[in-house]
Amino acid sequence: MMIDDRLTRRTLLGAAAVAALPGGALAAPAATRALYAGGYNKEGGAGLLPLDYAPAAGAWRAHAAVAAAPDASWGVRHPRLGLHYLVQEGSAGKVAVLRERGGAWQRLALVDSGGADPCHLALSADGGALAVANYSSGSVALIALDPRTGLPRAAAQVVPHRGRGPDAERQPAPHAHWVGFSPDRQWLWSVDLGADTIFAHRLDAAGTRLGETRAAYRAVAGSGPRHLAFHPRLPLAYLVAELDNSVTVLRRGADYRFTALARHSTLPAGFAGKSQAGAIAIDPRGRWLYASNRGADSVAVYAIAADGALTPIQHIAGGGRWPRHLRVLDSRLLVANERSGTIDGFSVGRDGRLSPFGAAARAPGVAFIGEA
Repeated sequence: MMIDDRLTRRTLLGAAAVAALPGGALAAPAATRALYAGGYNKEGGAGLLPLDYAPAAGAWRAHAAVAAAPDASWGVRHPRLGLHYLVQEGSAGKVAVLRERGGAWQRLALVDSGGADPCHLALSADGGALAVANYSSGSVALIALDPRTGLPRAAAQVVPHRGRGPDAERQPAPHAHWVGFSPDRQWLWSVDLGADTIFAHRLDAAGTRLGETRAAYRAVAGSGPRHLAFHPRLPLAYLVAELDNSVTVLRRGADYRFTALARHSTLPAGFAGKSQAGAIAIDPRGRWLYASNRGADSVAVYAIAADGALTPIQHIAGGGRWPRHLRVLDSRLLVANERSGTIDGFSVGRDGRLSPFGAAARAPGVAFIGEA
């Protein structure tokens, strides 16, 4: 369905919202959020899928898929220029740069990621560099950007990870899964599932070249660390590990290193099946932390204390199969269920607990929910 030029995407509610209300009751128009679903073409996706979401009603409206962004399993938005940087997973990995205006998406550039199966991106605070995690080739890449246009101005600099873990099937070699810049802009951190390590790569003064690589944290052997999430105020980070289904509370040092403080399971008590931890998300005020379980198909909810400590308070079904990504939107949590091809909405209570809310959006192969 194409967008009606007479309507704006940020004020549209639409008939779908009315249909989603209990008993078909009418509701006052509500603001919408312009989002997009990125995912895998091989799992039924057709490229980036623009969506309008009305949080008050829990209703969705989908628009025509953007074919210029296949296999877009992760993306970041330039806060000043409004550009979107999207990975294209594949044996010859790519990063696409797209611009959205009035509901129309245009691809401005397509560059090599420097490795196979890029799966995560991070934009530096000044917008001068884009970091890439190449999963299958176990490397990170740094792409210098033109500060005026946001477009790539040089080929990616690629730095390989080294190491392996005890899981012969999943950890025979490095597998970079997450990248992020340190607040002091001196380091690029990367989380490697295959090497059970968070690496720190030194940045030059301009922030556009990588230097020496050090180990910032050695995770539990075989745990398969996947993603980091940072506390909004405290010098703490939370590391979700895919293979042992855990969340570790880490203290961030004055340099590039992390120290473990506590570790929690993401799985419901008594669960005995196979599962892999997926996404991690923190609400903007640092009160609640959420982690997804693919296999158990659930979301674990933790209360965050004043000192950053975690207390498990809930496990709830994620609404579909294989919850790969979580996005917090004010009093809503959205869950991207890859294998059922849906985005399911939850209401966040005053205590952080989740309740299913509204209709689910159909998004085949969804791996990521981005802000348009």
